[in-house]
Amino acid sequence: MHISRCYFCSGPCYPGHGTMFVRNDSKTFRFCRSKCNKNFKMKRNPRKVRWTKAFRKASGKEMVIDSTFEFEKRRNVPVRYDRNLMSTTIKAMKRVQEIRAKRERVFFKNRMAGKKEQERADDIRQLEQNIELAPLEAKKRYQAAKVEQEKVQAMDMEE
Repeated sequence: MHISRCYFCSGPCYPGHGTMFVRNDSKTFRFCRSKCNKNFKMKRNPRKVRWTKAFRKASGKEMVIDSTFEFEKRRNVPVRYDRNLMSTTIKAMKRVQEIRAKRERVFFKNRMAGKKEQERADDIRQLEQNIELAPLEAKKRYQAAKVEQEKVQAMDMEE
């Protein structure tokens, strides 16, 4: 059983699912669902459509270069069945999956490193713009924090 990749979104195309488009020059395009097929017919670029894997990789939202991707490449070398070889291969596949998951978590953590401060600044800016909509306790806490911040800035100026 061969699981192919969707030409548009790079998702898996399982046997018996999706559609295939064959061009006049015999080039075949497999699509996992009609959504991908319709976007291909509209001549959209997968790198510009935000829900595709090509967009995520092109915009730096997913790992592109990693040694674990080499294991996914298809090998066309026929090997005689060997029970020990199969068991070691399955163990290796599980280990590679663990390593990739760990690296993806680290990649995500590094990508989201400055996000907290940015969200906090956005929240403060939005609160300043709409302070009249905030509850009374939130207004008091905001004003107390602002006074505290001014004190810290005044101390920094003195030094």
